[in-house]
Amino acid sequence: MFTPCIWKVLDFSNFADHQQFSRQGCLVPLPVSQLVRFDRFELDLRAGELRKNGIRIRLQEQPLQVLQALLENPGEVITREELQKKIWPADTFVDFDHGLHAAVNRLRTALSDSADHPRYVETVGRRGYRFISKLESEDQPPPLKRESTKSPTPKSTPRFWNSWTGMVGGFLGALAIAASLVVGNVYGLKDWLLGTTKAPSFQSLAVLPLENLSGDPKQDPFVDGMTEELITQLSRLGNLKVISRTSIMQYKSTKKSLRQIAGELHVEAVVEGAVQLAGNRVRITAQLVNGATDEHIWAETYDRELSNILIIQSEVAADIAKQIDLELTPQQQQRLQAGAHPVNPDAYQAYLLGRYYWNMRSGQGLALAGKYFADAIQKDPNFALAYAGEADYFAYLTVLGGPEILKPSDAMAKARTAAARALQLDNSLAEAHAAMGNILHNYDWNWAAAEAEYKKAIELNPNYAMAHHLYAHLLIETGRKEESLAEAHRALDLDPYSPFVNNGLARQYYLSREYQKAAAQCLIGLQISPEYFPARIQLALAYEKTGKLPEAISELEQAAGLMASGGAPNSTAPPIDVPVVHALLAHAYAVSGRKSDALKELSKLQAAAAKRYIPPSYFAIVWMGLGDHEQAINWLGRGYKDRSEHMLYLGLEPLVDPLRSDPGFVALLKKLDLP
Repeated sequence: MFTPCIWKVLDFSNFADHQQFSRQGCLVPLPVSQLVRFDRFELDLRAGELRKNGIRIRLQEQPLQVLQALLENPGEVITREELQKKIWPADTFVDFDHGLHAAVNRLRTALSDSADHPRYVETVGRRGYRFISKLESEDQPPPLKRESTKSPTPKSTPRFWNSWTGMVGGFLGALAIAASLVVGNVYGLKDWLLGTTKAPSFQSLAVLPLENLSGDPKQDPFVDGMTEELITQLSRLGNLKVISRTSIMQYKSTKKSLRQIAGELHVEAVVEGAVQLAGNRVRITAQLVNGATDEHIWAETYDRELSNILIIQSEVAADIAKQIDLELTPQQQQRLQAGAHPVNPDAYQAYLLGRYYWNMRSGQGLALAGKYFADAIQKDPNFALAYAGEADYFAYLTVLGGPEILKPSDAMAKARTAAARALQLDNSLAEAHAAMGNILHNYDWNWAAAEAEYKKAIELNPNYAMAHHLYAHLLIETGRKEESLAEAHRALDLDPYSPFVNNGLARQYYLSREYQKAAAQCLIGLQISPEYFPARIQLALAYEKTGKLPEAISELEQAAGLMASGGAPNSTAPPIDVPVVHALLAHAYAVSGRKSDALKELSKLQAAAAKRYIPPSYFAIVWMGLGDHEQAINWLGRGYKDRSEHMLYLGLEPLVDPLRSDPGFVALLKKLDLP
């Protein structure tokens, strides 16, 4: 086995040694640092540091151990099995292949090396790795470890020459000592002269979809949920912009480079990693990469019992904060700690599945989300996140519907109970405050209390795009257009590839009567997800108000076609029924003079109402198109009694413009007390 070449370097960490040197003016026996030098690099074995031109390079423990193993036998192949035995003991819970690959990649990054054109670390196919650069010890014997030999008797030289060479030698010796002090950073001299090597400072990052290493596709929803929870943990750090889950999921299994992804998401750093489940244990690997340079900054592996999964995520978030020089306030530290507690593993997995399906924003997705949130609560009655999820589920049943659309009084009562329980269990959950704000806003019509809850949610998690989205709607309903657009843009900045959030901004433009902008935003959303039929509905509304009735009808008919095919072309899912599509299609047919087609859509709406709750405003839309204002106002009055959230848009909704001079409509607006 190769023994690294050794130089003796002064170490003044012991002040007594420093005094002894100062008194005698010569070298004294001191602790030894083992340095291995190659090219411009040196590996300090005792300190566990890699330096380049004397400057320390950030390198984690496993890549450092790989380098040390390779340097012990330069020029020889070190097999994967040998590296596994040396660095990953047999009892370590780890995916060795992934771990070794990641460690070698990080080592190459630190050395500015390339796998294709290696200068230092060469891959030997299917066998292992080999260090191929020359060590300094191969060409130069170490200056302080020479064999003892007799020197020839020097020739006599003049005294003045001896004196001069002594002075030069002394000067050079002092210079060498000073250099050693700087390189070794003794007494902080290197920091004083060159400045300390600070962690990079980033203000924005994206967490890419974690990789499922289990080999079981059934674990994908769990792993995706883990990605979302890590995003949530990082999002609680208020001075850090973190891209939301919906936007990063498009990069699942992508072949794009990290630098390209960072550019598309407009972030400075990227976090990538993997999850592996084995029985009741979970392992997470995470690494932080500079988005501009593709430099690996940090990596770590976390192995825990599955019940400690929330603790792991809190640790990962805290470690990343340190690596990007993010100073956490006491409140931010408290928020991270608040989420770090043991959890029932089965309840947690059910919750993640609930969020996975809720994020689909579809009828089928909601049905499954409700099932899994209830399952999580049944398994752990004190799991706050599950109650927050259940509150979101019930609130959306009033609009989108799962197995059925519930009356607002029924749905919001259940949502309120769940949100209140979540807040009772954990008042630091942004999701719970946003859910309560949604109830106060869309059912209680208590603008001030709802705004306070939305602001609290944003304070707790400034990166929670859903809170910004909901707050934007409250602001525009209460006449604060500029503020509402700012919040909608903020939501989109945090979740740029979310069809839901894109459609939210399009809705803001539409209600602001900026129809061209609304249409353009809808088209952006449809580029992201052509099957997202709410964008087609919103686009149809914008087209109708700009006089493009045929185009509006075409978009609504495409939305109806998506419903009939289960939500996507060639889908095997059963047909779905979204009543608002029938209402808007009937309205568009009526306005374009196709009264018989309008009545057919009205009959479909009436048939659906015989089986399930249909918001009264949908019938009002049809009667407005048919020109029967009395019927329209009658149905809007029923919506008011039901406390339907659709009523909150009456002050702005362009569709109801034909009713604005009607005394009955004016009286209804006065009762709503809207601007």
